[in-house]
Amino acid sequence: MSTSRPILIIEDDAALRTTLAEQLALDGSFAADQAESAAEAEAKLAIDGARFDAILLDVGLPDGDGRDLCAKLRRDGLRMPVIMLTGADAEADVVRGLDAGANDYIAKPFRAGELLARVRAQLRVLDNSEDAVFTIGPYLFRPAAKLLLEPARNRKIRLTEKECLILKYLYRAGSKPVARQVLLNEVWGYSSAVSTHTLETHIYRLRQKIEPDPTNARLLLTEGGGYRLNPAEKQAVAA
Repeated sequence: MSTSRPILIIEDDAALRTTLAEQLALDGSFAADQAESAAEAEAKLAIDGARFDAILLDVGLPDGDGRDLCAKLRRDGLRMPVIMLTGADAEADVVRGLDAGANDYIAKPFRAGELLARVRAQLRVLDNSEDAVFTIGPYLFRPAAKLLLEPARNRKIRLTEKECLILKYLYRAGSKPVARQVLLNEVWGYSSAVSTHTLETHIYRLRQKIEPDPTNARLLLTEGGGYRLNPAEKQAVAA
């Protein structure tokens, strides 16, 4: 089972924007949201709990230059991959886009398969970099460092490799429950002979680390024959 990763498409050409969203959906690995302007994109990014794993960004937007928007996102601390889409493919244009903080730069017209491959490549780089930071409840999750940081209490929680993999997969699932066997296969491998008891033991240990009351889990829930994260518990868990 793969979990769809949220992608924000910022493009003023409605036909191209729709085509990109359809191609992402057909791939099965992504879920696309759309914005036709820099202002709309910033509004979507500012929504509480908003999450986008990557951005496809047109250079020519009706209310500004996409490169300026990219630079602003970087100043605001956003580190998801940004792939610029543009008809301006001169060397100076490419350099300006990359200097603004873009991870990749693709000239129009482009092949959908190549674009999807580049998105996947950028996500692989992010997931294994020190820049990968995910918000889980009151915590900032840094998989590369195997750490959960709780800024409100100035606390660090060290995680094992398997705990990191469990949290990453549940995070990718959003608020959807992940069946025990699916999670077991994804974390330990399809050829592994380990039982669901092993997974349950790791979940128990995770709850001991992250739940204020492990006997009354509110962040890492048991549901639908599996487990899910409850992102709405940010304030409740932090209190």
